[in-house]
Amino acid sequence: MILCIGLSNQKQGFEEEKAQVCEQRGCRPFKIMDKQNSQMNAPHPGTNFPAGYHPQYPPAAFQGPPGHTGYPGLQAAYPGMLASYPVPQADYSVPPPGYSGAGPVGSPVQHQPVYNQPGGPAGLPWMPAPPPPSDCPPGLEYLTQIDQILIHQQVELLEVLIGFETNNRYEIKNILGQRIYFAVEDTDCCTRNCCGTNRPFTMRILDLMGREVITLQRPLRCASCCCPCCLQEIEVYAPPGVPVGYVIQNWHPCLPKLTIQNERREDVLKIIGPCLVCGCCADVDFEIKSLDEENLIGKISKQWTGFVREAFTDADNFGIQFPLDLDVKMKAVMLGACFLIDFMFFESTGGQEQRAGVW
Repeated sequence: MILCIGLSNQKQGFEEEKAQVCEQRGCRPFKIMDKQNSQMNAPHPGTNFPAGYHPQYPPAAFQGPPGHTGYPGLQAAYPGMLASYPVPQADYSVPPPGYSGAGPVGSPVQHQPVYNQPGGPAGLPWMPAPPPPSDCPPGLEYLTQIDQILIHQQVELLEVLIGFETNNRYEIKNILGQRIYFAVEDTDCCTRNCCGTNRPFTMRILDLMGREVITLQRPLRCASCCCPCCLQEIEVYAPPGVPVGYVIQNWHPCLPKLTIQNERREDVLKIIGPCLVCGCCADVDFEIKSLDEENLIGKISKQWTGFVREAFTDADNFGIQFPLDLDVKMKAVMLGACFLIDFMFFESTGGQEQRAGVW
């Protein structure tokens, strides 16, 4: 008891001495508070600021429900934004409405070669389909992106060995060697071997998905230039059943002449070939000109493939050149004109040799 009274008196003397020191210095006496009182009486963070300090956010933004109005937007100097974070380029194009992204799973990636599609040998790259323009027939969007076509006829082993005429097949490629279409002749055996190169035929042109996008129909016509009537003709449909143009032969005693017509049978362009179409070690060019035959628009070339292939097979290679901005329907009609020229002058069946000209 005496010890407790002594400690109490000592503590009281210490408090009095401390109060006198604080009074001499002009400060408030310090009071010891327990941990619980310090936590309860501590000011709320963000509410007590030094004098002259202006907060970046209004105090109301820190008030929670009820009446919470949301969080403030990012300030201009937001520290979380990295200086090296890439920003959109100035010429960045916003996708059009209805854009569905990269397409369904399994669809071919645009602007990349596509392999192993139906209609041809595996491993040969196909040209990817570009987005179709609004006024382009379905399946012809490939032709809107190119100004040159390569047509390679496949060698038929049965024709080489025994001379039996089979349906012709062609690979249609762009200048990069990517396949655009695959063309297959559709005629019966009797017609091919009895009518020879003058036979009527239906040529079906397929895209990379195996869909028929262009149909060429050649009726049976006279092959002699002595007869100015019933001349050669081919009809072009894209898609099948919808005519887009015609190619008709014009009578001339010396030169091969053809006229390209639109779907209304109106003349659009002229095709004029050389007097002799049997070029040796050189290409044979059929020029595509305007109706007045003054301006050169493009050309259809029968390419020289080498002595062995020219002598022992009738598999020919062709090239078509035309302006890039030419009507896509006329590009398809030029494709039909190329097949007609092949059958008129460069196709051989059995003992029937290739023609040297209009005669």
